[in-house]
Amino acid sequence: MTEPEEVLEVSSAAQYAALGHPTRLRLLFALGRRQATISQLAVDLGTRKGNVAHHLGVLREAGMVKIAYTRPVRGGTEQYYERTAKRLNFTGEQASAQKALTLRVLSEEIEAAEPDPFLLLRYVHLTRAQAAQLVATLSDLVDGLEEADEAEPRYRLLTGLFTPAPTPPSP
Repeated sequence: MTEPEEVLEVSSAAQYAALGHPTRLRLLFALGRRQATISQLAVDLGTRKGNVAHHLGVLREAGMVKIAYTRPVRGGTEQYYERTAKRLNFTGEQASAQKALTLRVLSEEIEAAEPDPFLLLRYVHLTRAQAAQLVATLSDLVDGLEEADEAEPRYRLLTGLFTPAPTPPSP
């Protein structure tokens, strides 16, 4: 069993096509937690096993998931899937549209979260050097988190820093 790569550069049309469906994004989110079977993923996503199998096949063809290992069960074979990389880096012409779709899927999860999630949006004036330092600090903080035991609740953490597009002048 090999450890997933740190980053997968998503740049091809085939990769973006594979990520173009919300269910496939949710599968990648779920596989970020642990290796899982089709049955486990179907329960996690509240959908049918056939639906999960189809979408996993698309992701597998695009090189985003793989079979981590198999094990015999009751006369059959159970396959455990995992992501091929811990993180995705969107590049190329379709990166902006993919980021928007990913944020829409995350926003649906935030809306359904219980209890109410902690969200903080703040506008600050920073120099480029301050922004770079903040990104490095946030990355170190998130990367340095130690995973708790499986029995503990799972949290999703979204960090970001961006410069908003200029607002067009009003007519």
